[in-house]
Amino acid sequence: MSLLTVEGVSISFGGLKAVQDFRLSLEPNSLCGLIGPNGAGKTTAFNLLTGVYRPDRGRITLGGRNLAGLRPHQITAAGVARTFQNIRLFPDLSVLDNVKIAGHLRSDAGLFGSIFRARRQRGEERAMTERAMELLAIFNLDGRAGEQARSLPYGDQRRLEIARALATEPRLLLLDEPAAGMNPQEKKGLRELIRGLIRRFDVAVLLIEHDMGVVMDLCQRITVLDHGVIIAEGPPAAIQKDPKVIAAYLGKPAEGEKGEG
Repeated sequence: MSLLTVEGVSISFGGLKAVQDFRLSLEPNSLCGLIGPNGAGKTTAFNLLTGVYRPDRGRITLGGRNLAGLRPHQITAAGVARTFQNIRLFPDLSVLDNVKIAGHLRSDAGLFGSIFRARRQRGEERAMTERAMELLAIFNLDGRAGEQARSLPYGDQRRLEIARALATEPRLLLLDEPAAGMNPQEKKGLRELIRGLIRRFDVAVLLIEHDMGVVMDLCQRITVLDHGVIIAEGPPAAIQKDPKVIAAYLGKPAEGEKGEG
């Protein structure tokens, strides 16, 4: 059974059709990519999947549950977490608290209870701290747990944002340009990290990424958007050779020239 099914999802802003007839199917524990030129509608698609935007039409289901029309916090509670193209940490909070805040979603006492420090809540708080530290250790950030998030190097902030998303215990993790701003060594480590997350956390991953080396190395299947429309779907080897994809990224060959492959 498919974990995520997206059928005929569309949205317009005024007269602009931002995403048209978007469709997608992700299996549990799969790792898929969503790519396309700047302005293709990729982040809009993520915003539709996470409730930031409500689709004009179409259906989005996670494990058979319809998500279309739910608010972002309801979709997060249903099992979808994301990171952002522009990092959205709480910069003045500690590295540890950034992760613990996300963990409150699964807390019985909740954020309100933490204010009053009830006995039950104190036990949950200890467990939440331990869980957050375990997550930080996976990302090699446990040694900086007490530092402000803003003090981390850029690559570490990216990893912290992923750790925070995982603290919500998602079934589906959406990564919006996770390799942006990273150097080659950091990108290599990121690829290994993402592969490990799928096994360790039993999660499916859908990522937007402009670094084609990262996409082609990581993803099992790729969906390509251009001007809000899907122009190609398939495994990396087929996507690399698809004439529509090549034209979208590089422009069509000049008249009289022949495109390669």
